[in-house]
Amino acid sequence: GIIPALESSHALALAAKLAPHYTADQILLVTLSGRGDKDVDQVLRILES
Repeated sequence: GIIPALESSHALALAAKLAPHYTADQILLVTLSGRGDKDVDQVLRILES
């Protein structure tokens, strides 16, 4: 799997919301950048609080 950076995660969330509104012949492209593994500890702290 992949662990996108937090910024890219926002793009993926928006793409998931937009995708149902696209037709089969349309393309939805999302590029990813960064390393989400660096953010895992920060996200864990937020989820545990």
